Amino acid sequence: MPLRALPSISSLLADPRLAALPHALAVRAAREVVALARAALLEGRSLEEHAPAGLVEATCARANELARPQLRRVINTTGIPIHTNLGRAPLHPDAARAVAEVAAGYCNVEMDLEGGRRGGRLAGVEGLLRELTGAEAAIAVNNGAAALLLALTALTRDGEVIVSRGELVEIGGSFRVPEVVSAGGARLVEVGATNRTRVADFRAGISPRTAALLRVHPSNFRMLGFTERPDRAGLVALAAEHGLPVIEDLGSGLLRDLPGALAEADGADGEMLVSAVLAQGVDLVCFSGDKLLGGPQAGILAGRASLVDACRRHPLYRALRLDKLVLAALEGTLQVYAEGREAEIPVRAALSASVEELTRRAHRLADRIAGARVEQDEAFSGGGAYPGLALAGPVVFVPVSGPERLARALRLGEPAVVARVARDGLVLDPRTLLPGEEALLLQALAAVGLESRAAGLDTRADACAGPR
Repeated sequence: MPLRALPSISSLLADPRLAALPHALAVRAAREVVALARAALLEGRSLEEHAPAGLVEATCARANELARPQLRRVINTTGIPIHTNLGRAPLHPDAARAVAEVAAGYCNVEMDLEGGRRGGRLAGVEGLLRELTGAEAAIAVNNGAAALLLALTALTRDGEVIVSRGELVEIGGSFRVPEVVSAGGARLVEVGATNRTRVADFRAGISPRTAALLRVHPSNFRMLGFTERPDRAGLVALAAEHGLPVIEDLGSGLLRDLPGALAEADGADGEMLVSAVLAQGVDLVCFSGDKLLGGPQAGILAGRASLVDACRRHPLYRALRLDKLVLAALEGTLQVYAEGREAEIPVRAALSASVEELTRRAHRLADRIAGARVEQDEAFSGGGAYPGLALAGPVVFVPVSGPERLARALRLGEPAVVARVARDGLVLDPRTLLPGEEALLLQALAAVGLESRAAGLDTRADACAGPR
């Protein structure tokens, strides 16, 4: 077919199916489809090969793709509750409602409604953080890395920060402890060996330029065997002897003990309560709001008032501060803790779910999927919490032909589903299914051709129905 046979954009848009779409969206989709068709012809391919159903249908499909938000709700069946690629912690319904309420209009993010004057941005979260951690003061910024960077910049700039060689971690991307210390304007002093560091090593590293002693959560790795980590109480005593602060990056932000197997984990596997670390004398802790705490992405600094206030006064704090939506989500999450309802927080519920409950969920799901069976498997907490500690439990295994193809189809479906592929099949872990998602999952499975008893659910969509 010659290039001159390609329809013009205006002639494509005259089709009633495209005329019913928002004009700017239809124009964009039509231009993209025609450009791809032109490229196909130049490569010697036919239009039928490029768009078997026709250019109008291809334009309708592309318009629907363009109208679909890039950021979408996903059903997580990986069994990893704190899945970084899937947004880590889903919010508690109360926190989600708080976000929706604030997002729908104006809010008093920096106004004292009683006095009618400017108020503090953190008024809704600071008191709750003090209550839940026992800290003298607390502030929040936009993520855990930002919290550590702010602390180092405000408290150690032009000085030296002593860290164990075994804690010079990389947490992914560009977050490496040496680089964060350097970005904060301090000089890193490494002490001890990779596998064994003692308080005596810190003592030997102290100089007149020392500004702080730093402990860092191992995040996504652990060391086994001939290892030793500096005793926290010993470091606190050493720091007090020299008039230095101890800063600890706790990473995960555990505010209350988790029931079940995770509560019994200790050593490299365990997580310390924020309140317990502060009670041991650590001067300033940094931790995330969206890991074990189970709230939105945030970084929290809590501890001695003079240190927190120094961080609050630093110009970097304004650049890292939270917006109104995250503040609403964080306050809503902390309020759930304050009311003693933390077991309802989705991440905590997933991590502490009993084997009996997970088994009931797995069998209920497997009974609705043709050929599925319940097997035992392992998952992990994710998000750098409890590194290396496996979460054993039942999963639903669905033997299928071409599991990678089906997994991709599920990811691109509506709703999107992220499943694991293993042993020539799909693995669906009920641990990370949220309330109300089981029916949606069955609908998604039916849409990609997996037989189930979810028959009767209409999963078809009109290609030119317009954006939803």
